[in-house]
Amino acid sequence: MDIAERIRRGEQPDGQRPWHGDFAQYLEICRRRPYVADLAHRRLHRMLVAAGGVKGLCEGQLFGLDAAFSEIDAFFAAAAQGLEVRRRILLLLGPVGGGKSSFVEILKRGLERFSQREEGSLYALVGCPMREEPLHLLTGEMRAAAERELGVTIEGDLCPVCRMRYGGLAGDEVLSVPVERVTISEERRRGIGTFAPSDPKSQDIAELTGSLDLAAISDYGVESDPRAFRFDGELNVANRGLMEFVELLKCDERFLYTLLTLAQEGRFKTGRYALMYADEVVVAHTNEAEYQAFIHDPRNEALKDRMVVVRMPYALRLRDEKRIYERLIADRRPQGVHIAPHAIEAASTFAVLTRLEPSRRREIGQMQKLRLYDEEEPQGLGARDRTDLQRESVREGMHGVSPRYVVNQLARALVQCDGCLTVGATLRTLYEGLGSHPSIDAGDQEAYKNLLHEVAEDLGRRLEGEVYPHFVAAFEDNLGTLWHQYLEGLDAYLLALRLGRPTADEIEQRLRSVEEEIGVAEAQKRAFREEIGVWAASVRSRDQITDLPQHPALRAALERHLYSRVQTLLQGALQDASPGEGIRARIEEVRQKLAEQGYCPRCSEDLLRTLGGPVPFALT
Repeated sequence: MDIAERIRRGEQPDGQRPWHGDFAQYLEICRRRPYVADLAHRRLHRMLVAAGGVKGLCEGQLFGLDAAFSEIDAFFAAAAQGLEVRRRILLLLGPVGGGKSSFVEILKRGLERFSQREEGSLYALVGCPMREEPLHLLTGEMRAAAERELGVTIEGDLCPVCRMRYGGLAGDEVLSVPVERVTISEERRRGIGTFAPSDPKSQDIAELTGSLDLAAISDYGVESDPRAFRFDGELNVANRGLMEFVELLKCDERFLYTLLTLAQEGRFKTGRYALMYADEVVVAHTNEAEYQAFIHDPRNEALKDRMVVVRMPYALRLRDEKRIYERLIADRRPQGVHIAPHAIEAASTFAVLTRLEPSRRREIGQMQKLRLYDEEEPQGLGARDRTDLQRESVREGMHGVSPRYVVNQLARALVQCDGCLTVGATLRTLYEGLGSHPSIDAGDQEAYKNLLHEVAEDLGRRLEGEVYPHFVAAFEDNLGTLWHQYLEGLDAYLLALRLGRPTADEIEQRLRSVEEEIGVAEAQKRAFREEIGVWAASVRSRDQITDLPQHPALRAALERHLYSRVQTLLQGALQDASPGEGIRARIEEVRQKLAEQGYCPRCSEDLLRTLGGPVPFALT
């Protein structure tokens, strides 16, 4: 069926036809499907369950917030059971750019879609400004009987408008009250309200609670007549759904006081009327600076007690941070622009490092901590170490560089690059942007620049490990030869040490050429060699010596020793206008291998020149 035919048949954009009936028909609907009368928290919880939980709802949109998602799931699960937690404000606390607003936006869109489906359907009294539950027409014993018979929970009273219209009805008149199916829509101001603070001197509480209709007062005589009042405040609009408070703790105290009764009693004060019932989930968000000021003010004790705080920090796992930029940048890059392998990883590594706190365990550096959080196990560290580090650093993720800063710099680099965003260009753009960022002070700028140097050095070493082996024919054979040569030299050194004789110069030079590659100083060489000797003796006793180096530190040293030879060869080839046929063929072969790994001609050339230079990825 085409769209024109659907319009002729009166279908909604979601494929549902609008339903209109009366209260008697609605009671039958409740009998068959009691969930249509669910309170807001339970309806929202059912929406989350249908989506696979908060994580399922946010799949592919928010990353690195698994702990926060679990807490929010638990909040709604408890609130859906009618427990006291539903009388609390859900406060999302986190740094700027941490995903708080995005999460609420996803929640609102999910609620809108759910209300369009059969299992999310809800019904309201026709003409009610708050689209209230039709079962509010029942009172006293009749209400209690309906709860038992239909299996529903009925809370609240008629709003002033509906009380005037239907308050005196009885019998068939009540059963004939018109009812309609409604859907939630923020755009049409149905079931979703949003309040953002502005100038406290000019902002009116009417934005929350509605206002007088001055044109209608002359018609009805008194301001307390419901027909002379606009029940169009955000709290009125949010009834049966969700109320969002943007930067809650920046609001003037007048607005915060309104939340006290709304949170605890589910009611709020409007004009010259009694407290009005409102069935709505209240979700607010704020940053940590505002929150700290709020909780240390003794005047806020009552409101603090009515909040459930969920921290939403920056991502601390490298894989999550990469997914953020892949979604925001990689999938929306300018046409014809290539993003080099590891460019997004370089930016992500820097961003995560700025959010990590130094460990009290001095043997664990920031880069090791980053790898450990990303569920790697560097140098024998494991899951227990990860848990211990997380416990000692409870504020991690609440500070550091925001994804917005990184996205801004990557966007600038994308439009300025010459067809390809390389790793070097990414790092330099991040480095240069630090000086112009208004919220990064001089001390943090210096610390962040040092982290960028650390990222460049670490990435340079890893890329050497990916690229240099392509230049060495039979790389592992060469590595094995160096390994056995080192062990032979080590045996000779230890024998000479036991006999009190000097080590031959040739053997000493062979050992030192390897050890210097991993920073073993002259004063440390004896301890290092004795450690390797004890390890080698243990492995030999079990007949487990292999053709390739097994000791991690020694393998790294031997690889670096081979890489230094390749770097010398590559430097000469790049500086020579007419390199030999053999080296030209080898470089071309390496370029082809890089192309298979996702490199374009531009970034593969940049990578080779970078690795062949004196300092890989120099930032200054």
